[in-house]
Amino acid sequence: MPFTPIHMGPGLLIKAILQGSFSLMVFGWTQIVMDLQPLIVLITGEGHLHGFTHTYIGASLIAIVAALTGKYLSEFGLKLLCISSNERVLSISWHVAIFSAFIGSFSHVLLDSIMHFDVEPFYPFSSNNLFLGLLTINQLHQLCLYSGVFGAAIFYYLQWRQRQ
Repeated sequence: MPFTPIHMGPGLLIKAILQGSFSLMVFGWTQIVMDLQPLIVLITGEGHLHGFTHTYIGASLIAIVAALTGKYLSEFGLKLLCISSNERVLSISWHVAIFSAFIGSFSHVLLDSIMHFDVEPFYPFSSNNLFLGLLTINQLHQLCLYSGVFGAAIFYYLQWRQRQ
């Protein structure tokens, strides 16, 4: 299903570990951009559901687009939400935006490769999906859910410790 929030679980864990070196907002934006192509296929009924965007080459291109657009969208979102640090609006460096977008797009391909038979992550070099069935769908969903819960707990614990 496009725009599934389950992809955000690993993102929360990565954010907890890397803190300011990772943008959860750019990561989340990348998840949405990754699934635009499957959404169009679902709406029109034409095309390959998990096509080129769900290959590592396609994910690299998506990451660049998501970083370029996500940096500004995320900074605007932070401003709207009034999230600031020391009375100034947080900015996202290009390094963080690019890194977060690539982590987002590559993790998206990996997670979808485990559960969707039509994903060909290494296309055009190979149509084999070595990750398919690595975990059951239930195990994959649990991994994503628990990584999100664990990541959120770590993140908020570290935030609490910094205020002490």
